[in-house]
Amino acid sequence: MQYIIICLISLFLYSPALADTLQGKVIKIADGDTVTIVDDSGKKHRIRFAGIDAPEKDQSYGDVSTQSLVEVVLGKTVAIEYEKRDRYERIVGKVLVDPPVEVFCMALDCVKKIDAGLEQIKTGLAWHYKYYQMEQSEADRRL
Repeated sequence: MQYIIICLISLFLYSPALADTLQGKVIKIADGDTVTIVDDSGKKHRIRFAGIDAPEKDQSYGDVSTQSLVEVVLGKTVAIEYEKRDRYERIVGKVLVDPPVEVFCMALDCVKKIDAGLEQIKTGLAWHYKYYQMEQSEADRRL
């Protein structure tokens, strides 16, 4: 019985539904997996994309990865779903952005938000960071 209670508490504590959310405008791109946003109150937040790793600016393809992220999120309002901060006090989370205006869809299953980290992986300019995969939802790990 005690084992079941511990399992239920663990499930409750690590449920993706309990993730905090933050909204803001992207004002700076540090590299292919880190951005800075400013929220409605004017507070700046550094965001590290959960579940991915990208080359640093001074590494091969670092500038290309950074530019790709610029095109996807710079100057746009994003929603951040997160559960933790890293050792540098950056928020570690999923960065969601509205699809481009030219993507118009009237179907019920249209994409409402784009996962910017997944877009970086799809373009080949970032990779899945397996070391931290347990911080992602099971659905995100399968993408």
